[in-house]
Amino acid sequence: QVQLVESGGGLVQPGGSLRLSCAASETMTSPNTMGWYRQGPGKQRELVALITSEGDPYYGDSVKGRFTISRDNAKNTLYLQMNSLRPEDTAVYLCYARTTANNYWGRGTQVTVSS
Repeated sequence: QVQLVESGGGLVQPGGSLRLSCAASETMTSPNTMGWYRQGPGKQRELVALITSEGDPYYGDSVKGRFTISRDNAKNTLYLQMNSLRPEDTAVYLCYARTTANNYWGRGTQVTVSS
């Protein structure tokens, strides 16, 4: 069972930046996809970004041009660089991974954008 552990959340002012990390407990079978979802207060879970094991990214419309997803397969780690943060980006950010056999979720890390 793959464990996903997020880190890097916190409180940031509007316009600021944060970098989230997600460490997987073991190497996953390929092909696989990793990504980030978020759930804001009173909102449905929303796709933020995905990246394949080959490094092809996909972004949700609300974060295009501001967020960058990347991964280091040698370290089994996923990253999300978030720039130009807005109050509406406030949410719990959840790490996600999918192989041909299973889906995995982390517990989430809180990101709060507020002055």
